[in-house]
Amino acid sequence: MNRKILFLTLAVFCVLGQFLYAKGNNEKKADEIVISGRVRLVGSGLINDLVITNDEKEWYIEKNESGKLWNLQQQNVTVSGKEYYIDLFFANGSPAGRQYFLKDIRIISVKK
Repeated sequence: MNRKILFLTLAVFCVLGQFLYAKGNNEKKADEIVISGRVRLVGSGLINDLVITNDEKEWYIEKNESGKLWNLQQQNVTVSGKEYYIDLFFANGSPAGRQYFLKDIRIISVKK
């Protein structure tokens, strides 16, 4: 039991540390785009995010915008919005990729 608690505590600190480190980096200017993809819920436990996924990439939906798409999970949608990204880095400073976000969302169509 103690190992499970220790493991879960370490996992939470690692996730929160990565999240806070990534959020500390400058976000890039938002560009208006139109995308189509499937609305999914990712994460587990306390940290859940809505994303729109297609063959190109995933866009994380800002928390204050997630209400617009919450009831459309596992459905294909076409939306317009402003895309921006943040560069992620590992603890040693090497690049770890980009995380894309979508804000100011407007739903254009929904397909089941």
